[in-house]
Amino acid sequence: MPELNIPDIDLNSELKKCKNMEDLVGKNGLMQRLFGNIIQQFLEAEMEEHLGRQKYERVLDGERNYRNGYSTKKIKSSFGEVDVNIPRDRKAEFEPKIIKKYETVCNELDKKVIGLYARGMSVDDIKAEIDELYGIDISPAMTSKITDKVMETAIAWQNRPLEPIYPIVYMDTIHYKVREEHQIVSKAAYICMALDMNGYKDILGIWIGEQEGAKLWLSVCNDLKNRGVKDILIACMDGLKGLPDAIKAVFPQVNIQNCIIHQIRNSIKYIASKDSKAFMKDLKQVYQATNEQMAVKALELLESTWGAKYPIVIQSWTNNWDNLSTYFDFPPEIRRINIYHKCS
Repeated sequence: MPELNIPDIDLNSELKKCKNMEDLVGKNGLMQRLFGNIIQQFLEAEMEEHLGRQKYERVLDGERNYRNGYSTKKIKSSFGEVDVNIPRDRKAEFEPKIIKKYETVCNELDKKVIGLYARGMSVDDIKAEIDELYGIDISPAMTSKITDKVMETAIAWQNRPLEPIYPIVYMDTIHYKVREEHQIVSKAAYICMALDMNGYKDILGIWIGEQEGAKLWLSVCNDLKNRGVKDILIACMDGLKGLPDAIKAVFPQVNIQNCIIHQIRNSIKYIASKDSKAFMKDLKQVYQATNEQMAVKALELLESTWGAKYPIVIQSWTNNWDNLSTYFDFPPEIRRINIYHKCS
């Protein structure tokens, strides 16, 4: 019976093809294909461990067990249904641990596997994830085999060379809770997504930290520089204090643009529902103005109308205006990208 050929996935190339979140995490999206590919490699590693030799290795003893093709199985994950091929042995003794017999749902499993990519900067982190995934009965040899299969892809993606210039880089953080050493702890995934010189989106990297902070963003920027980035025209971010200084320390010529979407979301939280429609109508005159002069006039009108009732909201716009108004220095096409890109 012919052996299974597991296709390699060029992450850099595939990420550039993703135009929206559906391409990334939707049906038949990149994450679904990545998940199926990694699970298949795990299964191959398990079979090698079970037989005690590499895939095509043969031994002299006629009593030894051998591979006997594959059986197809469809499993449900948070990214949709994934087809995997379960290796079989001639003696029918192989029982995979990563996808047990009769198991068809693995929503928690895929989150852990994708976590290997997010935490792929450390061998110890990956081994810890594998240990948690498999439980206490996993052997050191098994851990080594699986780590070897995953690490090559993870490290290649985390450390791949980048373009020397990116017109726009979006910096955002996603907060989540994970179980670590029998405790629930908070983690932060630092994400850099960029538009390259050809207008294609590219996820430059994902870095994991305990919580959001300017110091970690500084290390992120240094990592980008070490991987070949020489200049960034516009860095779009939320209003984290100290973040602009951290970026400028590495890329002194960068233009800082606070994310308008984040600013709007933070503002509307403090507006009473009965006022939200009227307030948003006036606010649109600010960030949709044709130039900065008209935007400043609209902001002054917004303050005279709503300043007494919502002073904190107005102060947030006026105090951060230097970094909120950067996009007015650029053509309309660049402005639309900066205004309407949702960082999260």
